[in-house]
Amino acid sequence: MTLIAPHPFAELITVSSLKEKFAACPGWEERYRQLILLGKQLPPLPEALKSAGIELSGCENRVWLGHQRLHDGSLHFYGDSEGRIVRGLLAVLLTAVERQQPETLLQQDPLQLFDELGLREQLSASRSSGLDALAQAVRAAAANPDAPPSPTFS
Repeated sequence: MTLIAPHPFAELITVSSLKEKFAACPGWEERYRQLILLGKQLPPLPEALKSAGIELSGCENRVWLGHQRLHDGSLHFYGDSEGRIVRGLLAVLLTAVERQQPETLLQQDPLQLFDELGLREQLSASRSSGLDALAQAVRAAAANPDAPPSPTFS
């Protein structure tokens, strides 16, 4: 099966490698830089995939998050954002949820990795709201993995 919008997250860039990188960042400025670098590793989503069906509301910047069910039942997530920091946050999320089974995603908090990396407490209210919208989109995909993504989450 051909992946829609492949990316390096969860395979080349793993949860453990992110934990290592962020543990070496003593302050928020260093974590901020890491997020921007991480976002640069997220391949841009082709314009044809940036549909209203996968665009999320509740985010400071425009954000798209789509999913594809793979042959083994796991979910491949893909996305993009116009904001540098949001692209980095999206990269962290993709690392946490990529290729997981829907049942697993429904049993865990998709944002737990943000807490483990010390990222969530530093986010503005609007970015936190956007992160919640991303988590809600992941849960919606896991709850109904064969359905096309919903257009908005508020």
